Amino acid sequence: MQLFMKNSRRLGMAAGVILASVAVLYLLLYMYERPGGWSDQRMSRSLGMDQTLQIPLGKSPEEAVRLFRASDTMTVIHQEPAARGELVFLTRAGQQDSSNLQVEYVRKTWLGWKWVWGGGYGMGGGPESSAINYMCFPELVHISTPFPMVIGDVLNPSIQHITVEQKEAGTDTSEAKLIKVGSDRTIWFAFQPVTAGVPFEIEGFDEDGEVAASKIITDARDSGAIPLGGSK
Repeated sequence: MQLFMKNSRRLGMAAGVILASVAVLYLLLYMYERPGGWSDQRMSRSLGMDQTLQIPLGKSPEEAVRLFRASDTMTVIHQEPAARGELVFLTRAGQQDSSNLQVEYVRKTWLGWKWVWGGGYGMGGGPESSAINYMCFPELVHISTPFPMVIGDVLNPSIQHITVEQKEAGTDTSEAKLIKVGSDRTIWFAFQPVTAGVPFEIEGFDEDGEVAASKIITDARDSGAIPLGGSK
């Protein structure tokens, strides 16, 4: 009986230690991920901000974006797994044509989903000869993201294939992924290697494998439209 009680006390103490450890771990995770917590403070310092970002936690990638952007006017058109989270492609309400595209990266935490970085473009109507819209996202220093990458819209149905090729880093070529998001809209995106820089070239190919549009990018944050037959 005495031995049984002694073992029971040991088991009780062990269970108490485990529960206390779990509670401490949860508290540390909360302090790190809560809005304005250690994670947000670290990110704010990396961005050179004087004030600390207050990034909310969401139950889903879409909710995390909506809470951070404080907007209910977004329409999610595609989600893509990336790094330790997801890329959320969206448009603004009333602007769901090929002149408006936004991408937001959110990461998965133990407490939910948290916005990290993103942006987009809203371009005026380009010439009918435009083949591709694009926007470049460079790598963020000291912040883990799927960037650098390039996103955009396919504006001309002759474009069947897109590549992004580095011009000064060997022969690194990124194959773009084309996603049909509606009856008459196709978006594209290409992840670039972490060593990517400018200049790089965006090329759009037709069904015969011929270059139908191309442009050399010299600004890592560039955006715009590439016409059919765009020169190098």
